[in-house]
Amino acid sequence: MAVTNETVQIGEITLIWGDAFDHLPRLRGHAHVLCTDHPYRLTSGGVAAPGEGPMSGKFDPDAYDNSGDLMQMAEWNRTAGPIYRALKANADAYIMVNDKNIQLAWGAFQGAGFKFHNMLAWNKGAPTRNRWYMKNLEYTLYMWKGRASTIRRPGSTQLYQANRPPEKYHPTQKPIELMRHYISNSAKFGQCILDPYMGSGTTMVAAAMEGMSGVGIEINRAYFETACQRVREAVE
Repeated sequence: MAVTNETVQIGEITLIWGDAFDHLPRLRGHAHVLCTDHPYRLTSGGVAAPGEGPMSGKFDPDAYDNSGDLMQMAEWNRTAGPIYRALKANADAYIMVNDKNIQLAWGAFQGAGFKFHNMLAWNKGAPTRNRWYMKNLEYTLYMWKGRASTIRRPGSTQLYQANRPPEKYHPTQKPIELMRHYISNSAKFGQCILDPYMGSGTTMVAAAMEGMSGVGIEINRAYFETACQRVREAVE
């Protein structure tokens, strides 16, 4: 695939359409905080519970099933190093994962040089249905590079509760409130937030609302255009 290099500047937010792996080397030592919902594969095989209709959306049988065969995700190891190098000498990192990808992500980012602070969780309210225990939590590896620093609100707990966003710009969209919580705890006004897998731009919207600068990268053209629209509205 040819390297795309379209850049849109909206206020202090830089949005790039392209492959993160191609663009991260150009950002060496650039960002103060990483906050990203890194792409990962779900599990392979399975259907909805007996007596229930098929699941929909990202859990539609054509896109997802749930027999429990974890698919390997080489992308973690491919990008953890370039992400590490794109951050400044001392930086916090928030890497969102699901429960079955924690070890893969942890190993890849620790191998790249990050150190582990804490496991954070988002209580999303409405749980995801399955045949075992309904899942109402998603997880974030809170890590750091270089020298660790105290967060702005040291009284913050591991668990943060926020309802799923009402808008559906992206199948794995996170609440703006959650992203604002993370980045405002780790970045000062005007510092740069990096999201190399920005999807529909939620982290960049949060950065704009917090008075931060930001760099977001997205390979999907439709999501990139949505991110541009959302960030433009946030800045205006």
